[in-house]
Amino acid sequence: MANSVNNKRAILPKGEQNELINKILLKISIQEAAKLCNLSERTIRDWRREKSSMDFQLLQRLCQKTNIPIPSNIKLKDRWWYVHLGASIGGKALWEKYRTNGGLEYRTKKWREWWEHKGKFIKRKGLFEKQPIKKPRRSKELAEFAGIMMGDGGITKKQIIVTLHYKDDKDYSEFVITLIKELFNVPVSKLYYEGYSVNRIMVSRVELVNFCVKKIELKQGNKLKQKLDIPNWIKQNKQYSIACVRGLVDTDGCIFTHRYKVNGKWYSYKKLTFTSYSKPLRQSVFNILKDNGFNPRMVQDRDVRLDSINDIKTYFKIIGSHNSKHLKRYLK
Repeated sequence: MANSVNNKRAILPKGEQNELINKILLKISIQEAAKLCNLSERTIRDWRREKSSMDFQLLQRLCQKTNIPIPSNIKLKDRWWYVHLGASIGGKALWEKYRTNGGLEYRTKKWREWWEHKGKFIKRKGLFEKQPIKKPRRSKELAEFAGIMMGDGGITKKQIIVTLHYKDDKDYSEFVITLIKELFNVPVSKLYYEGYSVNRIMVSRVELVNFCVKKIELKQGNKLKQKLDIPNWIKQNKQYSIACVRGLVDTDGCIFTHRYKVNGKWYSYKKLTFTSYSKPLRQSVFNILKDNGFNPRMVQDRDVRLDSINDIKTYFKIIGSHNSKHLKRYLK
């Protein structure tokens, strides 16, 4: 049995993974769950947000620890099961359209037809010519984009990518796409990864990668190893700083309800937390909040938190949010 579940992913209907992880976290803390699974706390949070599917063996470990039964409707799939699904769907679509499986002879024939009727008349750019982008000046919008990229973004040699939850961040994804288009005048792709319950917003432009690294001063590759921090041009401008913090919290922040009991009566109020494992970034967010009249608190070397009711109210008044998920949780 052990071999049959090695590297298997646990797949549950939408909403049920979130419910299961919440039940587990009522009995043990996120820190305990992460330590038990030898994972980061961020991964446990991603499981709770259904941002990724769960490793079945680790889920078994958590359920045994908390005496919570594994749901009977759970399905086990290989780690990269959705890749084969995508390939299968693509192959079926190709067959339905052309009655072919994409064989070399057929593709060569179609290419020759295209070349004779259209291809040879197209004026093409040089083979290695880079596609241009709009290069915006420094602004609040560019600073907010920088915050988004430092939060849920990533930069490779040829792409920028922002990864957001397909459901919770549905409206926010459209905001991010519009912001990128308005800033850089580039086509933006959005791909849904069902196995991880995320949308990946991508732009494939080397010029944009260069602009992000050289002009915005973002990090390419592993952000944590490079001691991720807010660029100085943002920290030196109050309005840019506020916009950047908004982008950071909209991606890597959370609004949650704190409940406590006094003399048999329950009380509750909202708190805001920003999570990052980059010490310089946490310190910069802390300083910006402090400089704008807030009373932030550092928590367990990973969070910057606003605890008071007045601070939360002022946050949404001064800094605000473009992520409807946060606004709904604040107003709930």
